[in-house]
Amino acid sequence: MLQTRNDTSNASADTRFERLENLLAAARKAGADACEAVFAESRSLSVGVRKGAVETVERDENSDLGLRVFVGQKQAVVSVSEFSQSTLDRLVERAIAMARLAPDDAYAGLADPARLYKDAPVDLQLFDDTHLSAESLQQRALDIETAGLSLGNDALQSDAASTGYVQNQWSMLTSGGFRGHHQTSLFFQSGRYIATDADGNMERDGEGRSVRFASDLPDVTETGRIAAERALAALGARKIETQKASVIFDKRIAKSLISQFIGAISGTMIARGSSFLKDRLGQQLFDSSVQIIDNPLRVRGLGSCLFDDEGVAVSERAIIRDGVLDGWLLNSSAARQLGMTTTGHASRSLANAPGVSTHNVTLSAGTETPESLMASVGKGVIVTSMFGPSVNNDTGDWSAGASGFWFENGVIAYPVNEITVAGNLIDIYSRLVPASDLEIKGTLDTPSLLVESLSVGGK
Repeated sequence: MLQTRNDTSNASADTRFERLENLLAAARKAGADACEAVFAESRSLSVGVRKGAVETVERDENSDLGLRVFVGQKQAVVSVSEFSQSTLDRLVERAIAMARLAPDDAYAGLADPARLYKDAPVDLQLFDDTHLSAESLQQRALDIETAGLSLGNDALQSDAASTGYVQNQWSMLTSGGFRGHHQTSLFFQSGRYIATDADGNMERDGEGRSVRFASDLPDVTETGRIAAERALAALGARKIETQKASVIFDKRIAKSLISQFIGAISGTMIARGSSFLKDRLGQQLFDSSVQIIDNPLRVRGLGSCLFDDEGVAVSERAIIRDGVLDGWLLNSSAARQLGMTTTGHASRSLANAPGVSTHNVTLSAGTETPESLMASVGKGVIVTSMFGPSVNNDTGDWSAGASGFWFENGVIAYPVNEITVAGNLIDIYSRLVPASDLEIKGTLDTPSLLVESLSVGGK
């Protein structure tokens, strides 16, 4: 989230804030002890192609307004997408009525004023005002498709290619004194292919990328080529015997393991007592070489912001420091319930009270390449795709369907599919070994991760 200071956006922001100020004044007059209002605007355009023809063109422009009110220890959230005075009057009336009927929540309330963002804005470069035409997006999508098919393999056909962008503006005002405005943009492209072998067996894979600035998108030919190569590499997949084996989670998919960890240290989960990590604060969870950092201030980061969705100032934070769990992820409500201080991780939609989410999380790179890790363990599975993950939130027992490659003598031997990988996440975290191939691309990035002696289910 970025506070903007150019003249055009400030003028429109002033108009938005006038509307929000009037709404908060009406809510206070109607009986709210505290309240906050958010106004969001979004503009998007995307084009999808398949087999040389346009399949979808989607253009969307919308505006929404959300109001959260507190009556004593009760709260309610209501949103609308039409802004006539009569609609706004009904919005206030409905929100107050809902709050009075809601159960008491001893932890509900606006963020602590001492924690609010008050500094001068910093340009994190999160907004690119580039507007791409549907025609240019169509051509980029067709070029992605063509680039993959140019590999010249008769076994290959296009599944889909798409390009597009989204530009957002978001303004927030609270009766507690916070006033914030930010703009973000997202430009994206992807390609996906189907490879078919002589027996009619089909494999799908692809490649995609999202960035803040259009100029940071990779060349479309690179996207198409990588996607097609991945689909072709999966042909001839075999089933393997059920066994204990070393598993290397490719960096594309390894973040799935860490996302389970992120969910388990959410303050809302901890406050409910429904996390397998609820008793692990301050304990060694990973090898001492592992660091997991959340950095909301990364320039052009997909999760970057100056303040969270309660207006709380954010900062870079170690979640895992030298392998030790350093703290929970907290919004104001969870922090109050746990007797702690918010960590600036509140996240909300306009129609809901804040939950918890991270910003830009990175697990530190190791010292060995994936190839050297393969050589060190000799044989095992490289997982490149996972689906249907299942986790027991109370115990950390985890399993997922998977596909990828079997390797022997430290080199890839053949693709595999229809396997499952399973284990206990606490045990997995304690034994995982990061590779050196970390790339910063999204809101959660990890290198490839090696875990020895995992249960691999096959035939």
